[in-house]
Amino acid sequence: MSQLPVKTASIFILGVLFCLQLSAHNGKVAYAYPLGKINVDGDLSDWPPTAVKYLIKTNISDTKPNGDADFSGFFQLGYRMENHSLYIAFTITDNDFVEDTTENVRWNTQDALQLSVDARHLPFGSGVASFMYSKKLRNIDNAFYDSFAKNASWDMTEVAFVRKGNKRYYEWRISLGDQLAVNKSIGFDFLVFDKDTDNSFSFTGWGKGEAKYRNPKSLGDVIFLAADEKLATVSGNVSRDKPMTTPLPGEVHLHSVQNPKLWVATDLDSSGNYSVEVPAGKYELLLPYTYFQNGKNVYALEQKKPTVVLVRTGQKNNVPRLTISSSPIADLIPEKGILHQFGPESFSKIDHFIETYQKYYQIPGVSLALIKDGGLVYYKTYGVRNTFTGEKVDENTLFEAASVTKPVFAFAVQRLAERGVIDLDKPLYLYLPYADIEYDERYKLMTARHVLTHRTGFPNWRSMNENGKLNLLFTPGTDYNYSGEGFEYLKKVIEKITGEKVEQVLQEEVVKPIGLYHTFFSRNDSLKHMAANGHYDMLPTYDELPESPGMAYSMYTEARIFTKFMLYLLDQKGLSAETYQTMFQKHSDFHYKPGDKKPRYPAYMGESLEIRETPFGKSFGHGGNNGDFKCHFEVYKDLKMGYVIFTNSNTSDALLDALRDFLVEGKENE
Repeated sequence: MSQLPVKTASIFILGVLFCLQLSAHNGKVAYAYPLGKINVDGDLSDWPPTAVKYLIKTNISDTKPNGDADFSGFFQLGYRMENHSLYIAFTITDNDFVEDTTENVRWNTQDALQLSVDARHLPFGSGVASFMYSKKLRNIDNAFYDSFAKNASWDMTEVAFVRKGNKRYYEWRISLGDQLAVNKSIGFDFLVFDKDTDNSFSFTGWGKGEAKYRNPKSLGDVIFLAADEKLATVSGNVSRDKPMTTPLPGEVHLHSVQNPKLWVATDLDSSGNYSVEVPAGKYELLLPYTYFQNGKNVYALEQKKPTVVLVRTGQKNNVPRLTISSSPIADLIPEKGILHQFGPESFSKIDHFIETYQKYYQIPGVSLALIKDGGLVYYKTYGVRNTFTGEKVDENTLFEAASVTKPVFAFAVQRLAERGVIDLDKPLYLYLPYADIEYDERYKLMTARHVLTHRTGFPNWRSMNENGKLNLLFTPGTDYNYSGEGFEYLKKVIEKITGEKVEQVLQEEVVKPIGLYHTFFSRNDSLKHMAANGHYDMLPTYDELPESPGMAYSMYTEARIFTKFMLYLLDQKGLSAETYQTMFQKHSDFHYKPGDKKPRYPAYMGESLEIRETPFGKSFGHGGNNGDFKCHFEVYKDLKMGYVIFTNSNTSDALLDALRDFLVEGKENE
């Protein structure tokens, strides 16, 4: 057969993606006017009586307050241009005050307040500086990618707290520097934590949205106004072109045409109506995103032409109705997967598929490779490593492989087992007792094979019981529960019996034999320069590269080099035929919760591989999910074809789910 070309290219989509989705703030808007001299001392008597009181009543936690006496409150705000500072005063009613003065104080062990500010307030998303405050707690979360937030410190704040009876008062001053300007907006919100002596815990904010400490899209908006500046009310409606049960977008944005630093988001009600007050001027009306998903369908929120309105004070400013389509976008899944008849004409179809799903689901970067007939037939990288720097993904960019680490480590364990270094069916405690679980005698039944088949009884990750030890969910070997904890125990055992660090074992048993030269399991200088950033909702995350290797999650690699591992397994190299047969047979049925979608074809757990029984024969593979990185690989044994994809996004599930149908299995009949 003639060798088909392998493409290695990058497509820079940063600008496209950011045009497709604006930062979706939570719909709350407040207005800050100039203040006279304010002493930050917890005594609010120097605040002007005309300062607006904004209610604190959006409860975000599962636990709800037991009425206004248990928890209620309001806040007021304003600014002083003399020191470029925002001032906020909180008045909280709380009949059960709890203060944690221990050395183990945490955010959920007491009454406290967390204040979050997005000072730059860029329409496509910027960074949050978040301040957690109580008597003994002074934490700051900084968005490392944002020029303002990354430098935030307690030196830029003054905070005072006073408690009188069932009232607590917080008074804040935050220096915003040149980010404070008249007729500029910022992102702002907070969480007030209420811990009661019955051990109940709840938290309430100004507006909806979670993860306010890092996500600017969960914040409200504050506009800095000149003294006595009058506001104008803008009202309108968003509706569909035909009836549909899917919710409307939830909010609309008004962007000042004359002043790009002024924009706000406002809520839609259940009928699609909205109303918001803004300074006079010309505004463009925008929807917060361009695509949304409902079930399997994707819909476009397309604005065929800009909607611009001139807003005047003293009159009613009605915006023309925004009508959005109720028709789904055409499905990209073919009747038959394109890998079956693959050639140069398939390249553009693959690129179109990946790039379209990046647009639909806001996926910054992708590394993709395809194999067929025992070799690599296509490889390409797409998008960016970091949405703020715009660095492109290329052939050197490494992605967190998350749980795809497990089958790589399992392969090394199988190699050791074939040489008699470890017995897969010998209780692990005989190699190395495990203090974290030794109180439960059942753990002495646990074997390496139980780890590889997820039958240890461990949870995925530990939840501590009252003794501070690991829990067993069931007697080892009697049931299935996916577990990273088991792999960490097995790692310790391997290091004990080999006398080597696990990375050395991996080098000897996997990396060198297979040629995974561009693969790392813990921090080093090379990885530091090549690792992509993960992303939550298109905002970069910063995780310290792993100090030590975790055999359940810490591998870094990329698609082209990882195909070497896939092909090694496909060709059944490095292990005996008997071992491969055991790896590919059923060891555990998966458990599905009520409401979970059942698989299209039978699927079960082999030895550290998901095995599927498809009309195209058996396939083997594994997925990975570290939250801000998601990936998957799958190989069809009889067809001798497969794929691997790595992404640096929390939003890529739809792409990963659809890829096997696009490439191999084709459209699923309803």
